[in-house]
Amino acid sequence: MRFALLTAAALIGPTVLFAAGGETSTPPTQTNTTTECATGTVWNADTQSCEEIKESSLSPDALYENARELAYHGRFADARAALEAMDEADSDRVLTYMGFTARKEGRMEDAMTFYKQALSINPDNLAARSYMGQAFVETGAVELAAAQLTEIRTRGGRGSWPEVSLRLAIENGQGFAY
Repeated sequence: MRFALLTAAALIGPTVLFAAGGETSTPPTQTNTTTECATGTVWNADTQSCEEIKESSLSPDALYENARELAYHGRFADARAALEAMDEADSDRVLTYMGFTARKEGRMEDAMTFYKQALSINPDNLAARSYMGQAFVETGAVELAAAQLTEIRTRGGRGSWPEVSLRLAIENGQGFAY
């Protein structure tokens, strides 16, 4: 059943999620950023080399995708640096992923602050709601996680990756890595 839910989410999730300004339903693709580049650097396909994150010439979207990849591979400080290098530090997508990296580092208070900021900008950010709910699950506040699940469904996210991942987190007692 779990496999069927994840498969269904993968098939319908991306459309719903991009409309909501959230994540994709699949883990990030591994690139040279995590196979070749040292700590503090990301891959630049144009120059075919690793470059310092803070001095990167990559677009905000490329930096964001690098941040997702770095976080997925446990390089949270580098993921945070990539997000901070973007010129949209106050956007809900950056705040959501700043919350995600803080949560994965065990900094739940910081994570909640980021999620709340993201939701104040975009209350329909289903990824922020799902990640916040997963943080609630991880801290034992399942009733608060269930409230976020209801919000996701109310805002049109039934069957989306944020809805499925939070529902599974509530059922299994643990969050997801992307």
